[in-house]
Amino acid sequence: MQRINRLFRFDKDKEAEFRLKVVEYHKQYGTKAAVSAYDVSKATIYRWRKRLAKSQGLLTSLIPDSRSPRKKRFMLVDPKIISYIKTLRTDHPHLGKEKIKPFLDQFCLENSLRIISVSTIGKIIKRYNIFPYKPGRVYHDPSSRFAQEKINYKHKARYSPKPENIGYLEVDTVTFFINNIKRYIINAVDIKLKFQFSYTYSNLSSRTALDFFRKIEAVYPIKDGIHTVQTDNGLEFIGLFDQCLKQKQIKHIFIYPRCPKINGFVERANRTLKEEFADHNQQTLLISLEQFNKKLIEYLVWYNTERVHKSLGNLSPINYLLKVLPESHMYATHTLC
Repeated sequence: MQRINRLFRFDKDKEAEFRLKVVEYHKQYGTKAAVSAYDVSKATIYRWRKRLAKSQGLLTSLIPDSRSPRKKRFMLVDPKIISYIKTLRTDHPHLGKEKIKPFLDQFCLENSLRIISVSTIGKIIKRYNIFPYKPGRVYHDPSSRFAQEKINYKHKARYSPKPENIGYLEVDTVTFFINNIKRYIINAVDIKLKFQFSYTYSNLSSRTALDFFRKIEAVYPIKDGIHTVQTDNGLEFIGLFDQCLKQKQIKHIFIYPRCPKINGFVERANRTLKEEFADHNQQTLLISLEQFNKKLIEYLVWYNTERVHKSLGNLSPINYLLKVLPESHMYATHTLC
């Protein structure tokens, strides 16, 4: 079909018409005149005449042939490298060619293989169709009517919240993978107050999330002050965790899938926690979860009582709370649990 389309496209092409005009001129006035008039070599004119005669006068016979080489260079890559990239992309679908490069370099050194470039890795992914997932991220449109009708069994946040009162929490889980060991930090932040609490676990389940919520309830500076909890759709935030919130009449709001910007406050808090604390205490996390949590609690005490926040007028969360709600002195804040 592509060939047929190409033939019809060239049927009235200027190049084909030009060649036909040269051939007809040559028949009428001879070789010397045609070469002089059109600046085309004698051999070329006779080649065009031969092609036209062989096709019994079809204009399509004067279509220019492809000038690409008949024998093209073919990229030769060791099958071990291709297999390794396939395995890596299967385990980590969103790992791009730049991030594959260091892993592949180490693999090549260990197996005495020639190290390849980033662009070659990209060519291998494309040539061998190593896409275990559908290419391109698909972000959810919360405003679509279909989305609103489909998930009416949950409270869904369509936009990033802007609460006027204290007590609206965003909760999220940060996963750390160090030396083939997984650790999970569940992090919560009060959007208005900026009060933050985190705790680390060796496994992740709704029971774990329930334990975390009981801990944050114990240390939250206002007794029974939590009225709304917003989470993503992770399995840890369903089951026991969700049941507990319903029993306490605390509103549980979920964000739309693939819309992390709706959970923007806790996502930013996750980054701060990682940069200011977790990255510098990875060794402790490997050695002892208990010691890591102890250091984490010390950091959170400093974070909530001393570290200032620009959004709070350069006050710490606790000092801001004491300023806007002096009666909070009546409730003792215990950060250790």
